[in-house]
Amino acid sequence: MVLKSITQALNWQKFYELIQQDIKLFIYLLVLFMLFRIGFIGIMQAYLGDGTNWTDILLALYYGLKLSLKSAGLLAATSFLSCLIFYCISPKRVVYVRKLIGSVYTIVLTILFFARIPFYQQFHSGFNQLIFNTVNDDVYALVISLIDQFNLPLRLVGALVGAGFLCFLFCKWLDTRIFYLPKLKNWYANIAMRLVFLVVLYQFAVFVNFGGSLSFAGNIDWENSGVTKDQLLNEAILDDGQALYRAYEINGRLASSTGLMFEPTQIAGYAHQLTGKQIESDNLDDYLKKSAQGLRAEKPKQVFLIISESYANWPLLDKYKNLNIANGVKNIIAEPDSAYVSTFLPNGMSTISGVMGIVTGFTDANLYLTTMPEAYKEPYSTAIAPQMKKLGYRAKFWYAGPSSWERVKDFSLAQGFDDFYGSGDFEGATGNVWGWDDEYLYDAVLKGVKTAEPSFNIVLNVSNHSPFTVDLDKAGFDREAVTAQLPDSVKNDQELVKQLGHFWYADKMLAEFVARAKEKYPDSVFIIVGDHADRMNIDKTPTMYERYGIPFVVTGKGISKESLPAGVAGSHIDVMPTLLELIAPRSFTYYSVGNSLTKGNAFGANYGFWITPNYIGKTDMVAQPEPITSPEAPEPDPTMVQGTVEAVRSVSWWRSKYGNQLAK
Repeated sequence: MVLKSITQALNWQKFYELIQQDIKLFIYLLVLFMLFRIGFIGIMQAYLGDGTNWTDILLALYYGLKLSLKSAGLLAATSFLSCLIFYCISPKRVVYVRKLIGSVYTIVLTILFFARIPFYQQFHSGFNQLIFNTVNDDVYALVISLIDQFNLPLRLVGALVGAGFLCFLFCKWLDTRIFYLPKLKNWYANIAMRLVFLVVLYQFAVFVNFGGSLSFAGNIDWENSGVTKDQLLNEAILDDGQALYRAYEINGRLASSTGLMFEPTQIAGYAHQLTGKQIESDNLDDYLKKSAQGLRAEKPKQVFLIISESYANWPLLDKYKNLNIANGVKNIIAEPDSAYVSTFLPNGMSTISGVMGIVTGFTDANLYLTTMPEAYKEPYSTAIAPQMKKLGYRAKFWYAGPSSWERVKDFSLAQGFDDFYGSGDFEGATGNVWGWDDEYLYDAVLKGVKTAEPSFNIVLNVSNHSPFTVDLDKAGFDREAVTAQLPDSVKNDQELVKQLGHFWYADKMLAEFVARAKEKYPDSVFIIVGDHADRMNIDKTPTMYERYGIPFVVTGKGISKESLPAGVAGSHIDVMPTLLELIAPRSFTYYSVGNSLTKGNAFGANYGFWITPNYIGKTDMVAQPEPITSPEAPEPDPTMVQGTVEAVRSVSWWRSKYGNQLAK
């Protein structure tokens, strides 16, 4: 019935009119995408790499134009179909429908453009799968952070004002003259002309669909569009529509584990490669089973594993020593009862990724463990809490934020922790929507850990996180001294100074806690790691090492500089085996995907990067690895790197999703 109504109501001249108006919409959207792309590059030019030139920028704009052909084409086609159907209902009002559709497009795209700038500043990426994590996160806290740190109301007003002006221009553009094809005298000439028009229209649709190509061979999409050597430009190539589509696709892969489908025989092969065990077993845990070397005569009474929010490794480097924002942990490292590894990676780009990696022992493998039913059936064999409980410790999780965040309480208890303490359990504390200030968290831990009871404590703080509300002046932060050490280009960046101040505060509170805890619990061991880096750098284009590296520090009774050999590297999944090798008696049996740093482990990997004592690189092996120490150091074998990354991720994926049996 709809097709018949369209046929009766629509003549060729009206068809030309509808097509032409949506071609105008297509042109308008294409220009809008390009303006926003140019504006994004201009506003964010401080993030361009030193070697970036105009050739790179023009190449990015060219590929961006090709990709935006697809975005504009899809939106225009949606408008055409909507207007075509509405034309049958009310022909005279279809012009208003198109203006409404185009205006909605404009408002949404303008808001996305304004939102993309702070998103890139925070994550060094256009929109990615983290936006879908909002449903699991504390939405109220997230909104408050956006208001406080990124001036959400002002940005929204600016976006709406800009969108209003662009909508006005769009309506004026749509009101310009419409051209019609001439009506010829001969009927066959008219048919020929219409056929030519339809063929041209079809070829144009193909050209748009393939991003400026007439065949799939020249197709461009978000996966193959990163053609420049500059990270910012590669992100600028994606318009906001394509960036959202990328986020949707990656999130779908994470949800369904697409791309990590293996057969049991493959997993067995990866387990052989990962562990070096020459056995034949249908039980994956037989491969993951390890025996402690027993490096000490007596295990410590208390163990503290501190996961510090956004505690990156770069402030510990000599290059930044004059900032004096990491002196607390530096002093801990300098003590004779401490060991430090500077080549260490987090499990992912978010706090919950780090928590999942440390709690379960699994690397990021396209699975969101806190939402998986399998994670709530019983603790994994590789989980840290049950294995510490086998040593006689009571496992406790201390979190400065709300227990509902990312289901962290339910998740940690399901993975074997005996107790969980969140912000609702601390009295007299102050902080912000994400949780209490670090000093109150550490006070609660010191009050709650009993001297006589052996305990294993994960302590997760939040102060070094937006909206950055700690009273730094009260805490004693010297703004002028830090500002004086900054490069001239960022001396006036008060937001950066505030973030550096919160790093200083987190470092200060952490060091004070360790000192107080060592005094109260002299027979104790501490491990300090960051949850992730990649949120703050002084350099707008930091090296991969400075951007992603976190520290690994172990300190306490029985620890020395020799506890960890030189030339080691790792990631969050290596925390548990390292800890067990440091404190467990000889022949204690444990299970892990990761490897102990005490045994000379020299490779770490996570969701997208790998690290060795001398190099860091991307797991997709597209970019050249970057030297950490000397460029003269030999690069690791790419085959070894790729094989190890695939092995650690595939084994983590299978064990967390299907259990220990190598059969579905």
